[in-house]
Amino acid sequence: MVRRQQAADRAIRPKLGSPGHPKFQRHVEAAFWAEIAKGALPEEASAVAGVAQAVGGRWFRDAGGMAPFDIRKQPSVRYLCFAEREEIALLRAQKKGVREIARAVGRDPGTISRELRRNAATRSGTIEYRASVAQWKADMAARRPKVAKLVANERLRAYVEDRLAGKISSPGSGEVVGPAAPRWTGLNKPHRRDRAWVRGWSPEQIANRIKVDFPDDESMRISHEAIYQSLYIEGRGALKRELVWCLRTGRALRAPRERSRRKTWAHVTPETLISERPAEAEDRAVPGHWEGDLVIGLERSAIGTVVERTTRFTILVHLPREPGYQHKSTRKNGPALGGYGAATMKNALSKSMSTLPGQLRRSLTWDRGKELSAHAEFTVETDIPVFFADPQSPWQRGTNENTNGLLRQYFPKGTDLARWPAEEIEAVANELNARPRKILGWKTPAEALDEHLQSLAQAGVATTG
Repeated sequence: MVRRQQAADRAIRPKLGSPGHPKFQRHVEAAFWAEIAKGALPEEASAVAGVAQAVGGRWFRDAGGMAPFDIRKQPSVRYLCFAEREEIALLRAQKKGVREIARAVGRDPGTISRELRRNAATRSGTIEYRASVAQWKADMAARRPKVAKLVANERLRAYVEDRLAGKISSPGSGEVVGPAAPRWTGLNKPHRRDRAWVRGWSPEQIANRIKVDFPDDESMRISHEAIYQSLYIEGRGALKRELVWCLRTGRALRAPRERSRRKTWAHVTPETLISERPAEAEDRAVPGHWEGDLVIGLERSAIGTVVERTTRFTILVHLPREPGYQHKSTRKNGPALGGYGAATMKNALSKSMSTLPGQLRRSLTWDRGKELSAHAEFTVETDIPVFFADPQSPWQRGTNENTNGLLRQYFPKGTDLARWPAEEIEAVANELNARPRKILGWKTPAEALDEHLQSLAQAGVATTG
């Protein structure tokens, strides 16, 4: 009995570093990664799992964007869980004995005795059992770090690095230097800037080509997933993180597959689908149904275009940049100042269309851009219901698409559209509305709209009389 007690005393581990914040339970992390696998963003997954956005972001970065464990696999019941450790801590605080705790928890007394000795908190100078510290110590002891294959095999690592970041060469003149690469910032590849000219093989190409180059050397084998993990997971120590720029995508973090299938049109609700639009809008017999979109220019400049389906009458919406806007220097987490943020777009569009007679405010069909995500407020202010076209279906707004093509005569692509004041934009709209159209029997859109308004007025007088 004495020897067993001495062995248990020796089992007390030496002091470890500070555990910091108590580790989140496994099911919390599993809930976070389950949402990531569905295509959710880290901040959205953090809200579902009930952790702070900073914590979820750190989990996502440290794991390279992929779950560090199999979220479908439950921990073995062989080991104590956090709930059991909490119960042990409560019973221990009540001065219960080891056997009494074992009976309450449903574990062997030896398991409880080893738990109280091995995972007790010792920083205060005394041995006290706390569930959070015990769970942290158990997790630390359960780690079985394995040396990455690219760390242990220098020849294999050199082969992978050469296929990723090796210089390209010309058959006649040898190595080609190419442009100077920008400084690595830890972010995705630089937008509209030079990238280093490297061989840039994909991990799948490397993993399969190495079998051809070394058919008889089994040590020269590696999977494409191992290469990805060495690039993306922090702390693997095999490949430098900046080598992700050598991949075609240049992503600093891996994007789950479901992220690419994620719907970016959360503002499009079932009742705003184009299939719910009144049937009278389809045959163009009744004026008052409009189509809208943006004409985009340089440095987040834009002009809103709204066209009536029957008469082709055009309204151009002036969208100046908000005060404080600086190209590529505006605060990222602040309000949209580019001129066509949701609030700015809603206000400008409401101001332009509120002047229309009630008979001409029947519906508005818009592209799926998020600039009109405040469509509910727009409908309340103008009494114009908004409908959104189907994805990748520009023909459902053919009148507007054709008008935007005409507008490019005045507002070419690659020019700053925010420099034009409202008066000059209105002059362009007046010019379009004064052009004769073949579809209107060579009448102008302004004449066609005026005829319609006169007919409505005459019908109202006749009804009153």
